[in-house]
Amino acid sequence: MTAGDKTLTFVISPELSGKRADAVLPSLMPELTRSRIKRLIEEGNILVGGSAIKPSRKLGPGETVVVTIPAPTPLEAEPEDIPVSVIYEDDYIAVIDKPAGMTVHPGAGVTKGTLVNALLHRLDGLSGVGGKVRPGIVHRLDKNTSGVIVVAKDDASHNSLAAQFKSRSVEKRYLAIVEGVMKTDSGSISSRIGRHPVDRKKMSSKAPSGRESLTLWKVRKKLRGATLVEARPRTGRTHQIRAHFSETGHPLLADEVYGGKGRKPPVISAAAEIIGRHALHAWKLAFSHPRTGERMEFTSPIPEDMKKTLNFLTEAGENNS
Repeated sequence: MTAGDKTLTFVISPELSGKRADAVLPSLMPELTRSRIKRLIEEGNILVGGSAIKPSRKLGPGETVVVTIPAPTPLEAEPEDIPVSVIYEDDYIAVIDKPAGMTVHPGAGVTKGTLVNALLHRLDGLSGVGGKVRPGIVHRLDKNTSGVIVVAKDDASHNSLAAQFKSRSVEKRYLAIVEGVMKTDSGSISSRIGRHPVDRKKMSSKAPSGRESLTLWKVRKKLRGATLVEARPRTGRTHQIRAHFSETGHPLLADEVYGGKGRKPPVISAAAEIIGRHALHAWKLAFSHPRTGERMEFTSPIPEDMKKTLNFLTEAGENNS
């Protein structure tokens, strides 16, 4: 054990006895993902009776489980000459059109090829509020979500933008292709979402400690077996749009996490292969400039992979009529 390591101790209750360690531990440490717990077991950081265990080890009543969570390895993002599309830039902020497939900042298992690496090479400076790993990053987009993201060049601008996101005065609009044809032309989805109690990669309204979330939406175009919708999240929960539409029975096209495991109609399977990532694009972002107070609005054109998918689903509908 080294400085900065964290130790947790649990005593197995009768209710949990007889169950496998990899089934019990996620309920004891809900803040950790199953994959993280698996790594801790494999690295010998979970002990029962002073000995390392296997995931299949069945736990007995009264046994003591000692978990050591190693201190995170310090990271520092390095500049990389990666092409990045800058929509707008001044002395205080930059607005970027992030491509799908690019992670926003370094993290566990990802140290290169991120938007932060690209910005450190491309821009004169970034705010230090996010530390050495997330300089300039005020908000995030999922790796496979494309579109508009704003970054801050100094701490005052960062704090101003962060306050706007917190007060919900930033307007965010997304375009998404969802499975199925929506029955109404507009609506809202509200629920309390948090980390899924079983699948830690997902967010869900089944979470015991969910936070309020609201997404407004309207239909842009009805397609063959799918719908192009404009989504306006009024809160900023992780995976909010993806989780919300999934729970209404209309998951995002090609969403491997929230799309369900059942068989899909042939046209949906074909469309998913065309886009190859969840069909979500951060289309519009509006906020007040952190220094001048001027209201600013930026948009990102629909990316080519999404255009091709929309064309395919449109033509499929025309051929079926």
